[in-house]
Amino acid sequence: MPDRRFLWCAWSPWLHAAMLKLNGIDELVARVGTDLGTTDWYDVTQDRITAFAHDTEDFERIHLDPERGREAGFGGSIAHGMYTLSLGPRFLYEVFEMNGHSLGLNYGFDTVRFLNPVPVGSRIRMTARLQDARPIDGGYRFTIRQTFQIEGHDKPACVADAVVAYFH
Repeated sequence: MPDRRFLWCAWSPWLHAAMLKLNGIDELVARVGTDLGTTDWYDVTQDRITAFAHDTEDFERIHLDPERGREAGFGGSIAHGMYTLSLGPRFLYEVFEMNGHSLGLNYGFDTVRFLNPVPVGSRIRMTARLQDARPIDGGYRFTIRQTFQIEGHDKPACVADAVVAYFH
């Protein structure tokens, strides 16, 4: 059987820069209750937000028109909340590299809260904390608290409990 560990993202430049390298599901299980790491800062640009709007066909003006963002009280354009959340998998590849499993899947979210808008020109990063590990048929499902921080702000942009499944 071919190695199916996230083959679709093997080209990702940040995949090889993971801070934490884990060899097998048991090593991740042993880290329940601990921080897995924090990413580098990531630039939120209008070009990236506009590309996301086109990809998702979400053309809400506060994301694309700085004047509309100012009228709405945001000081200019802001990122879609879903854009911020969608960076979670990219950031997880930066935080840790998982080896010794046959398959890893995004299993969904238990909770997602958007707490603070992300203005164009901001920098964000994510801290990942392993909250829980539960056995499932053929592997484990892990709950990872993803906290998306905005540089210079005390209140995070988003806090989400992502669920990831790894299979033996």
